[in-house]
Amino acid sequence: MANGQWYPPEWPERIRALAEGTLTPVVPRRAATVMLLKDTGSGSGSGSEDTGSRPEGGGTGSRPEDTGSRPAVHMLRRRASMAFAGGAYAYPGGGVDPRDDDHHVRWAGPTRAWWASRLGVDETAAQAIVCAAVRETYEEAGVLLAGPAADTVVGDTTGDDWETDRAALVARDLSFAEFLDRRGLVLRSDLLGAWTRWITPEFEPRRYDTFFFVAVLPEGQRTRNASTEADRTVWIRPSEAIDGYDRGDLLMMPPTIATLRQLGAYGSAAEALAAAPGRDMTPVLARARLVDGELVLSWPGHDEFTKHIPTGGASA
Repeated sequence: MANGQWYPPEWPERIRALAEGTLTPVVPRRAATVMLLKDTGSGSGSGSEDTGSRPEGGGTGSRPEDTGSRPAVHMLRRRASMAFAGGAYAYPGGGVDPRDDDHHVRWAGPTRAWWASRLGVDETAAQAIVCAAVRETYEEAGVLLAGPAADTVVGDTTGDDWETDRAALVARDLSFAEFLDRRGLVLRSDLLGAWTRWITPEFEPRRYDTFFFVAVLPEGQRTRNASTEADRTVWIRPSEAIDGYDRGDLLMMPPTIATLRQLGAYGSAAEALAAAPGRDMTPVLARARLVDGELVLSWPGHDEFTKHIPTGGASA
C-alpha cells in the first residue's frame, strides 16, 4: 500500500459480481459527519483528549506554511474490530434517526427550505440530516451546536446530567427533539456549513449517503472521546494528517483524505466555514468497470483514488 487508503480485500470479488450483474446494490442509508475545526494556538478547546496533533508514525512532516495559527480538525480512529473501516481515521458522524424526520425540532438559522435546497433533498429529509450532524457531534465528541436562544450556544456540556442525556441519545431512548425540548435548547443550524456529499460504492455491503459538514468548535466547549466506536481521538492540522496518509501511517477512506486536502487551503476555522455555502454538493459515487480484462475502480473528480485490479484479484 503506497498510502493510507482503506481498501478492503473483498472489494475485487464484489466488484466483479456487480459487473456481472450477480450483485444487487444495497440502498444507501442517509448519514451525516462533521469536520469540527478550531484555530491552533488560540487556546480554544485546549485540554481535550489529544491536544498534540501527532497520531502514530513518527514525525509530522509539517510543511513550512503550517507554522502559526492554522486550523486543526477533530478526528477519531475507528476501533480495529469495527466491521466498517476498522482502524481508519474519520470524523464524528453516523446515520440519520428516522424520528428526526417528523418531530418538531426547535430550530435557528437558515430555514428547513433553505437546507433542503442546499442539500438537494426535501424539507423533511433536510431536517433529519442536519439533526444527525448536530446529534452525532454531541454523541461522539461531546460538542453541542445548540443554545438557549437563536444567538447563543451552550458552554460546558460535561457533568453527570449531560452524560445521562447523551447516553440516552446514543441508545435511541431519547430523540433529539425530545432532548432539545427537555433542555430548552434551539438547534443552531447556522453553525454548520454543508461541505460535500459522498455515497458509498454500489458494491459495498454497507452503504451510506453521507453529507459532510464543517463547524467551528464553540467557545467554552471541549471535545472528548465519547464514542464507543473509537479507540482514540486527536486534534490535527489537515496538512499533518495528509502527510501521515501519504506515508502510509494513517489509514483513511477516500472521502476523509479528499476533504482534508480541501480543508488545507484555509487559514482559519472561520474562513473554512465561510467557504461552505459555495461548495458543490453533487454526490461523489465510485464507479467500477471492466476495461481490457481489468477492473477499474474510480471516483469522479478524484483521480488519486483510481484502482486498477487485475482479474487475478491483486490491487495495483
